[in-house]
Amino acid sequence: MAQQLFERLFLLVPVWLSLSVHEWAHARAAFRLGDDTAARLGRMTLNPLAHIDPIGTLLLPLLGVPFGWARPVPIDPRRFDPSVNVARGMALTAAAGPASNFALSLGAIALLAAIVHLSPDSVAGHALTVQLLYVFALINAALGLFNLFPVVPLDGSRIAAALVPESLRPAWNAYARIGPLLLLALVLAPTLFGVSVLGWPIAKLRALLDALVAVPQ
Repeated sequence: MAQQLFERLFLLVPVWLSLSVHEWAHARAAFRLGDDTAARLGRMTLNPLAHIDPIGTLLLPLLGVPFGWARPVPIDPRRFDPSVNVARGMALTAAAGPASNFALSLGAIALLAAIVHLSPDSVAGHALTVQLLYVFALINAALGLFNLFPVVPLDGSRIAAALVPESLRPAWNAYARIGPLLLLALVLAPTLFGVSVLGWPIAKLRALLDALVAVPQ
């Protein structure tokens, strides 16, 4: 029991940091487009305390649920610069979140590669830093990919909404209304059916990381 609690606390740190950077990226992108709403509310910050959601950021990870969220930053497209197309601006602010997670994942992989090259003994000994970077790379890749699904309220839905032609807008609106149910299905699929929508890409990334940290004996 104590070991299980330690493992969940160990995962909480990278999850918390990853979600915080994700929300900061949304706020920063909106600010660059002219919307200072999040900045005025103190949400354009990398401080994790500003983005905590008691359930999504703390409770679910501690319970071992492989899903979570931070407190969304507020974005007001009416405050975008007049030269910014609203749909395009919303798509850019949405894309900033997953993009930040992919950047963090690549950064963690680069640091792991550096450690393998400079200090192979640390890798062979499964140093805490190596374990954290390994988990950090996987978590951020998963967050980035999952948020790109065009399902309301995920970031991918705002990107897709900006690309939908007007002729298909009624169909998109009807689809968007069932978004929460589709999201629930995505989250529960691994538990109910043993199938994860991220299974293949994350398995490939895990295999790459395993090969990276494999040190010849």
